[in-house]
Amino acid sequence: MQTHLLQNVLRIILGLFMTLAGIGHLTFQRQEFLAQVPRWLPQDPFFMDFVVLSSGVVEIAFGLSLLFWAKERIKVGILLAIFFILIFPGNISQYTNGISAFGLDTDQKRLIRLFFQPVLILWALWSTGALRYLLDRNKKS
Repeated sequence: MQTHLLQNVLRIILGLFMTLAGIGHLTFQRQEFLAQVPRWLPQDPFFMDFVVLSSGVVEIAFGLSLLFWAKERIKVGILLAIFFILIFPGNISQYTNGISAFGLDTDQKRLIRLFFQPVLILWALWSTGALRYLLDRNKKS
């Protein structure tokens, strides 16, 4: 299944974004990402830091896969969409607990941020051709 130029450009942009976000988890934005660790998880600082670091490694892997593993882009797109769904509780936790990070310093800003997660999910699926694959597969069923 082929993707067109715009999909490829947006896949590359998403790959760069994911790689940078992953690096941020490990370095310059590490404290900011702690705000998105759901408060229903253990609040032990070591555990919370582990969550941030491990999710950063996963994001780097996704970013590099989007950039360099074009042969498996559909699988990567589906897995990245699932990842975006799995980390959404962290965004909900940031909103419900009123935790400021990444410039999200009001409830309104934190609420608006929640509506961008579906955009990321669709971006991952569409830019990799996974959305077309899933729709076509569904038609055949």
